[in-house]
Amino acid sequence: MTSPSGPSHTGVVVGLDIGGSKTHGVLWRDGGKAAEATSGSANVQNVTPVEAAANLLSLFTALGSPAVSRVVAGSGGVDTPDDVERLRALIAPHAPGASIEILHDTRLILAAGRAVEGIAVIAGTGSVAWGVAEGKEARSGGWGYLLGDEGSGYWVAREAARATLHRADLGLEPDELGRLVLERNALASPTGLIGLFHSSAGRGHWASQSSLVFQAADLGTPAAVGIIGRAADALASLVLDVASVIGSKGPVIIGGGLAVNQPLLQEALRGTLRGHGFDDVVFLTQDPVMGVEFLLRR
Repeated sequence: MTSPSGPSHTGVVVGLDIGGSKTHGVLWRDGGKAAEATSGSANVQNVTPVEAAANLLSLFTALGSPAVSRVVAGSGGVDTPDDVERLRALIAPHAPGASIEILHDTRLILAAGRAVEGIAVIAGTGSVAWGVAEGKEARSGGWGYLLGDEGSGYWVAREAARATLHRADLGLEPDELGRLVLERNALASPTGLIGLFHSSAGRGHWASQSSLVFQAADLGTPAAVGIIGRAADALASLVLDVASVIGSKGPVIIGGGLAVNQPLLQEALRGTLRGHGFDDVVFLTQDPVMGVEFLLRR
């Protein structure tokens, strides 16, 4: 990993990391960090355009919204030129006249790890990998919860609900994982999960319950341990897909709320990747939005 040298950026720059559950913004003034704020998600694959606009308004208001000269926004859900333009249109009213650059949020992960080349992985509400090496780029996953997002917070919580329902189908009492899931959702029986899961409860509601799987795994619950192992395998598979296209063995920079906050997943994923020859695996210790500063210095 390398850190490019050179003069810091000038003017007022806003960096945005738009995730599935929240939007994190930082304002730099002449190269110095001047303000920081968070709001709800502005990813229109997760929230309505009205909600996204309201969350951006809240964020820019909290940042102070001086005359912004440049915005660099990393976001999920920007898979086509139309996606990019829709997000740019939501940001533009808060930074009139500013240069607005839209990136897929995996770019911020790699930059936050201070790497110019390598493979970035996000395991948060959703999951995706992207990499670049010697001019080649590749991506795997990031299709959204209806098509994929294996190994994500949402997926982990969904697997917990499935495991709880499967035990009920077999006539078994809930294990520790099932008891935690039912307690969190104030349900008397596993069958209540069916209606709740198909209700208006969104991805964020379920992704936030992924921690229950790790609590149960700490207690040795086999179903929970199995879910974590499958999550690690799914995320490693994303890395292998990208590596097969760009011919890179790393570094692998991993971010996202699930990955950076769950040591059991980190241990399993590190071990799986090591078994495939990836020895340089880094879990982010700073917020992805700080990757904007690294990009600006380049």
